[in-house]
Amino acid sequence: MPKIIENLQARLAVEAKKQVEESGYAAMTIRSVAKACGVGVGTVYNYYSSKDEILASYMLEDWNKCVAAINAVSTYSDSPAPVVRCICDQLCFFARLHAAVVRDEAAAAVFSGAHNRYHGVLRGQLAAPLRKFCDTDFAAEFIAEGLLTWTLSDREFDEIYGMIRKLFKE
Repeated sequence: MPKIIENLQARLAVEAKKQVEESGYAAMTIRSVAKACGVGVGTVYNYYSSKDEILASYMLEDWNKCVAAINAVSTYSDSPAPVVRCICDQLCFFARLHAAVVRDEAAAAVFSGAHNRYHGVLRGQLAAPLRKFCDTDFAAEFIAEGLLTWTLSDREFDEIYGMIRKLFKE
């Protein structure tokens, strides 16, 4: 009779994240995650098709929480400044939370193709709460792209906002 392990999918993702943080992306394997969780390799493949999919699953869960926080601020804000501040804060939080993947050269090489495919989606998610403050969709997307670039380049909020505030219909 097979053993039943509570929340195995979540445990696999947590273990994968732990291994990446401790040893790097290249060292984490399906086999090492399976062993640490006390299951067979085939069991891991019942939930994830690759180690990249394990990483993407836990990162996506965290990203969705960031987007929810941004949307919550946007819902109640009549001014773009709190929304932009929240976007900057959430981008920095996400980058710190996943620094082991963000700064890992092996992971960067693997995920560069995914970055190109999903960058527009990410920009669109960040632009959505800004649209109510902009005259055009392009302005919101332009601001979102600037926030992605400059926030993750360690620019201060006041410097970023000082430049982009001119693009809002205030």
